[in-house]
Amino acid sequence: MDGSCLKFNKPIEDAISRIRFAPQSNNLLISSWDSSLRLYDVDCSLLRLEAPSEAALLDCCFGHESVAFSAGSDGLIRRYDLHSGTFDTVGNHDDTATCIQYSNEKCEVISAGLDKKLMSWDMRRANALIFSRNLDAEVESMSLSGFNLTVAIGSSINTYDLRNLDSPVQSNESCIGVQIRCVFSVPYSTGYAAGTVDGRVKLEMSYPSNSNHIDYVFRCHPKSKDGRYYLASVNDIAFNPLIAGALVTGDNEGYVIAWDGKNRKRLFEGMDVPCCRYFVLDFE
Repeated sequence: MDGSCLKFNKPIEDAISRIRFAPQSNNLLISSWDSSLRLYDVDCSLLRLEAPSEAALLDCCFGHESVAFSAGSDGLIRRYDLHSGTFDTVGNHDDTATCIQYSNEKCEVISAGLDKKLMSWDMRRANALIFSRNLDAEVESMSLSGFNLTVAIGSSINTYDLRNLDSPVQSNESCIGVQIRCVFSVPYSTGYAAGTVDGRVKLEMSYPSNSNHIDYVFRCHPKSKDGRYYLASVNDIAFNPLIAGALVTGDNEGYVIAWDGKNRKRLFEGMDVPCCRYFVLDFE
């Protein structure tokens, strides 16, 4: 796998928690444990915006091309104007806010935190909080596709419909038997891929144009030089939005691997970075 590194004049000084490509450009949004949200122009490796705060940022997302949101260790959900660099507070969790997603269909921000709450914020209202529910467990990861919100709690996966968050429309208790590290929704379809701390991926997909329902678990280990496989936590997953069923996984040992999920094939592996233990992924 060929690739190139982005070269920045001012390196990020702490771990990156999330990267997100903009909806309509090559701008890259990056949240970090160094408490800053950054916007980079990938085409020219130029820092367009740096917005410091007083708390580590654990997640971020675009609202649209000129608006972004972040989840902070101080519990705050922040909204950023990417043109002016200013930001304000949408609301807060009672503990660290860990996950954040934005719904174009509902104009709502969905957040979760260590306070074990799932919250929804309507960006069209002055009093933005419209929903709050105690899940009785910390959310490990969550992902949104259309109206389908997929939430990972422990070893379980719950799927909610944003139009009614009172109860999940599908609940898969202990779907893989060990703690889930990350989950990513299948774009333009239904289903998800969930990565575990012991190096496995559960893949569940249904496409309207195909009657076959895909549901299986596979080991996600890179090939080592001595021919042996080893356990490595799957830290992030991203689907290719242009190729149905194509995804990449990033693990705890510095590998990125591409997969053909529909045909159960490993396509290639690369980016062996031994000093890099945590991956965050996104497709351009």
